[in-house]
Amino acid sequence: MSGLSTVEWHTRRETPADKAAVHAVHRAAFDTELEAELVDTLRRDPAWIDEFSVVVEHSHHGLTGHALLTRCHIGDVPALGLGPVGVLPEQQGRGAGSAAVRALLRAARQAGESFVVVLGHPSYYPRFGFERASTYGVTLPVEVPDEAFMVVSLDGNRPPSGVVRYAAPFGV
Repeated sequence: MSGLSTVEWHTRRETPADKAAVHAVHRAAFDTELEAELVDTLRRDPAWIDEFSVVVEHSHHGLTGHALLTRCHIGDVPALGLGPVGVLPEQQGRGAGSAAVRALLRAARQAGESFVVVLGHPSYYPRFGFERASTYGVTLPVEVPDEAFMVVSLDGNRPPSGVVRYAAPFGV
């Protein structure tokens, strides 16, 4: 016996009963309470889409992660913005975040969405098909590291060029 165990994550749509646990996940996952408060604020914003807020659970650890997609636009073209993605620190690096991102991208594809943007770690998101947004002329109205702002096409079409407008609570 190798002593290694396989962790299997279960993803599901967030329910109202999950709100406090989701807040706690983001509070623990990040250095400040900003991301936890952002999720709480996004819930009240028109950009919120219920089916694109998922939690990650494990039978032995309970609710350990959360991720969401909210409505944004690339120029005038509807798209989705990924984030925040949060996982309890003691469960990070075990696949919970990846399970959440994969579940969200699958749900968005099935719902007929075309494009998702993310501002995040350049070594993490390419595994899901994300590429530098600047390759397609997709930009933000603020300066960010080029390699950290990425886009993925869910339908195989080339992303449109344009400035991304996130939901108002993002402040961008």
